[in-house]
Amino acid sequence: MAKVLTIAESINIMSKTIGPAIKERDPKPVQKMAREQEELGADYQDLNLGPARKAGDEMMAWLVKTINEVSKLPLALDSTNHVAIEAGLKAARDPESCIVNSISAQPESLNTRMPMVKKYGCEFVALTLSEEGIPRDVNERGMCAAEIYNKALEFDVPAEKMWIDPIVLPVSVDPGQVASFLEFLPLIPDFAPGAKSTCGLSNISNGSPNELRHYLNRGYQAMHKYLGIYSSIVDAYDAEMIALCNGKIPAVDELTKKMMEDQDVDESSLSTELKVYYRSIKCLKGEVLYSHSWIDDLVGDYDKSWYKK
Repeated sequence: MAKVLTIAESINIMSKTIGPAIKERDPKPVQKMAREQEELGADYQDLNLGPARKAGDEMMAWLVKTINEVSKLPLALDSTNHVAIEAGLKAARDPESCIVNSISAQPESLNTRMPMVKKYGCEFVALTLSEEGIPRDVNERGMCAAEIYNKALEFDVPAEKMWIDPIVLPVSVDPGQVASFLEFLPLIPDFAPGAKSTCGLSNISNGSPNELRHYLNRGYQAMHKYLGIYSSIVDAYDAEMIALCNGKIPAVDELTKKMMEDQDVDESSLSTELKVYYRSIKCLKGEVLYSHSWIDDLVGDYDKSWYKK
């Protein structure tokens, strides 16, 4: 299976450590994290300022410059503030290598951000979100993707610069949406020929106990990898996740392939670590009802360095 590009998620205004550093313009914690995420093997740095309503442009410009001083990785600029996004592109060492996260199918987003993408020659995430909200099924996701795709073509923005995000929702909230994402992912070439794919992976485990989130995230990533996803926004500090994305855990790839193709798998024959993947995939496929205890009873025996052996 092909490598999945990783977009490191931890430089986030909501972080208890990084958030205050960004607001106070303290470069040390921010640059330390940027260096670490690059050293850990991330392919992009995601800079998430959220709404950034107060002086968002100044904040994003400072953040981009601060990280460019210590990291060579391209940047994903993430904010609902259009002015902040453009300030980040202006400040970037190489605006064409940046990703604007994101452009939805909502008219304001399309009309404000697509000209920006054209102006700076950058990439962008196409978020399958419309005026009606989060799409309910594959068809609605396809309609959103097609609308953004057509708008990009109007601005002569190549399809290759478009990274479609079908939106991941927590398995504990709506298992049907989990299945819809998986169903839509291989159809992206039909709705937007030439476009790439991505997702905010950790959303799948929102609402789950912190000690279980990594396991669910990895299981869902293994499924995405089988289905050919191009990239994911992930926790770069999860070394097993980075190894999985880089194709360094073939046992997980083999297990995932069998399960995604509905081949028989004897759970009792699996190691504890593969049992966790097995159970995660079972519930994310909708074959068992999600519950914390479904994985929790295995976590105590999980060898965190198993994949290195």
